[in-house]
Amino acid sequence: MAAPEVTPVLDAWAVAQRQFDIAADRLNLDPELRAVLREAERELIVSVPVRMDDGRVEVYTGYRVQHNLGRGPSKGGLRYHQDVTLNEVRALAMWMTWKCAVVGIPFGGGKGGVAVDPKQLSERELEGLTRRFATNISVIIGPQSDIPAPDVNTNPQVMAWIMDTYSMHEGHTVPGVVTGKPISLGGSEGRAEATGRGAVVTISEAARHIGLDIIGARIAIQGFGNAGSVAGTLLDSMGASVVAVSDTQGGIYKADGIDIKAVKAWKAEHGTVVGFPGSQNVTNADLLELDVDVLVPAALENQITRENAPRVKARIVAEAANGPTTPDADEILYANGVFLIPDILCNAGGVTVSYFEWVQDFNRDQWSEEMVNSKLTAIMVRSFGEVVAMAEQEEVDMRTAAYLLAVDRVAKATALRGLYP
Repeated sequence: MAAPEVTPVLDAWAVAQRQFDIAADRLNLDPELRAVLREAERELIVSVPVRMDDGRVEVYTGYRVQHNLGRGPSKGGLRYHQDVTLNEVRALAMWMTWKCAVVGIPFGGGKGGVAVDPKQLSERELEGLTRRFATNISVIIGPQSDIPAPDVNTNPQVMAWIMDTYSMHEGHTVPGVVTGKPISLGGSEGRAEATGRGAVVTISEAARHIGLDIIGARIAIQGFGNAGSVAGTLLDSMGASVVAVSDTQGGIYKADGIDIKAVKAWKAEHGTVVGFPGSQNVTNADLLELDVDVLVPAALENQITRENAPRVKARIVAEAANGPTTPDADEILYANGVFLIPDILCNAGGVTVSYFEWVQDFNRDQWSEEMVNSKLTAIMVRSFGEVVAMAEQEEVDMRTAAYLLAVDRVAKATALRGLYP
């Protein structure tokens, strides 16, 4: 009797490198340049001891990875999650390099994380963890070298602690060392909604491109955190019908549409969307296979795989999360005529407005939310058009097209700078 087939564990770094290889092959990238861009430029692993409320000391492991600095300082979020690994952070840093390049902002890619479940920490313990981690990575971060931002389980308060810690070491206030700060500390209007808003701009452009009327379009959102809830709110306001949303505890489905405002209130009170009155429960896996027009994966990596991709019914998949679709699944979705908006384009609104915040900090300026949203929309629309044009020119899927644009831009910058010494 044959042994059952074992599905291999998907490694985010292996996925990121494979995605790069596909573009590098098509670009016929110089082998030496390829070798440079395929690896991270700098990696820092730190021990993060924290004095807990009961007096004992717990030690956590933290990471900061800078993938490429060819086009400017590295830029990327900081996540607190018990499953954070070096390979995950490497992958996220590489994706940030391509994300910044595809929307044309002058940053390279970076990412950071601490392997911790922040929900098990008190606020004092969380502050202690953040300040010690910030101190340990202060040797490589800075407003001209590497600028962290919020990510999974981090927020403006965490950024405020990092800014203050770094500033105390420098002896003066340095608001530009992080983005995603509270507005009163140099944060930008529109930053909190930027990732979801940017995703919605690309969804709107994609719907227009394939001839889908967004009014009445059925939407399913996996992950009802910041990006997912903002995207749901905006799509609802445009006349779309959000029929399913989910979080870490599960999902809900309502065929005639969900009241997004009411679901947000329910989650705020109960800590989950599950149990929302009048809805039926669905699993996160089942949500991906619902009969909808637009599927928005806004959770974690490797959600759409070769196993479930054949059952995805959506006409548009909009990757508000980083790395939710594996390379094998990409091929299946493309063959089935699904229009995929790749993560490095779809969720680039966050880093775009982070760039705006960084510029405002250096100029000691404050833009209006209307100005921020207008500039964001212009960049997302232009970038979407450039990726579509590349896809049509090269007769490739949207992810490959986005990578061709991004890798080519980074490769040219790296080649122009040369190798030193």
